[in-house]
Amino acid sequence: MMEFTPHSTPKNTGWIEVIAGCMFSGKTEELIRRLRRARIAKQNVVVFKPLIDNRYSNTEIVSHSEQSLPSITVETPSEILELSKNAQVIGIDEAQFFSNDLVDVVNKLADEGKRVVIAGLDLDYRGIPFEPMPQLLAVAEYITKTLAICVCCGNPADRTQRTIHSSERVIVGAADSYEARCRKCHYIPE
Repeated sequence: MMEFTPHSTPKNTGWIEVIAGCMFSGKTEELIRRLRRARIAKQNVVVFKPLIDNRYSNTEIVSHSEQSLPSITVETPSEILELSKNAQVIGIDEAQFFSNDLVDVVNKLADEGKRVVIAGLDLDYRGIPFEPMPQLLAVAEYITKTLAICVCCGNPADRTQRTIHSSERVIVGAADSYEARCRKCHYIPE
């Protein structure tokens, strides 16, 4: 994973950072790292996660490596806008579970001078771009693509392989339902 090092940190403006990748690539871990550093810098940080993501905790974002940070669970992106009024830094995990309204919300927050850090899957289990991530990547000032390790061959993995049978696009799960795979080892289940 490439270290996040902007050429120069923006001053007197807001911006959007997107951390994208497959499952098990360290997206939430990187989000937590950045938000903890903002707290060390005594910035007012607020963290959000979608209501649908209840895998590890209802009150925290939690990485697969068991790092965690207190968060607010919301159902819609508009709630993020309302609950971020006093924040300097806004963290949003599992962005792929929000509607495309998230794009307008994070743009408004950045326009207000806030730093918005977002993590989410860029591709679904079929390898198709997972909205609203493509739109968020397009409006972000900084983008980090994280890679996992393919469980089949050990190559860098950028795909999420579903290991259970379902044609639903969204099934919330972890190692019980998904694996990281490279382009060569990933296949679309029938």
